[in-house]
Amino acid sequence: MSALLVENLTVSYGDIHAVKGISFEVRKGEIFTLIGANGAGKTSTLRAISGLLPHGGSVRLADRNLRGVSAEAIVSLGMAHVPEGRGIFGNLTVQENLKLGAWIRRDKKAVAEDLERMLTALPRLRERLTQPAGTLSGGEQQMLAVARALMSRPQTLLLDEPSMGLAPKLVKEIYNVVREINQTGVTILLVEQNANIALRLAHRAAVLETGTIRFAGDSAELLADPRVREAYLGA
Repeated sequence: MSALLVENLTVSYGDIHAVKGISFEVRKGEIFTLIGANGAGKTSTLRAISGLLPHGGSVRLADRNLRGVSAEAIVSLGMAHVPEGRGIFGNLTVQENLKLGAWIRRDKKAVAEDLERMLTALPRLRERLTQPAGTLSGGEQQMLAVARALMSRPQTLLLDEPSMGLAPKLVKEIYNVVREINQTGVTILLVEQNANIALRLAHRAAVLETGTIRFAGDSAELLADPRVREAYLGA
């Protein structure tokens, strides 16, 4: 069953065609990753899917066509987006950032329960609950960005470069969190420049190259493909 179906997606910036008619399916409950070099169109793809960029083609969330649906409404339909660069509000506290993640919800008791769940899963956020988010380390900010997105109780989570700028130890921690989120039933569409990490984590993948899909399939198969290894894994 499809959690997300993308067909013939195009994104342009004036005369520049960043995404050139790509199609892929993200199955319910899986981690699907888009990998590729800088400028391949990965971030543009995520921003189009979540309603942040105008686009051509079709995007369906479960059975719902998202054409003409605003980014705010897409969140209420069960999709959350953790953008490249985290997008936290640095002048607000950690707690205020987390509560903002639940802005579409009216179930105050359940929101409080989810907040406690986030702080239990990510104890460093509890330790820094009243600190301005801008004072957190890069890894802590990434954890906050993911936790804030989860406060909307999404069924599908878009993650854009969660490992960017982080030390290897923190990258491992972030991806342990991503794996645990997926194990709760959340479908994940992951964009990642570190192809080796992404392919080892994801169930299936597509390789983007200058706005088109060059390879697609099971992650294990792509990880073993000599063309992918040579071009994207440094092997």
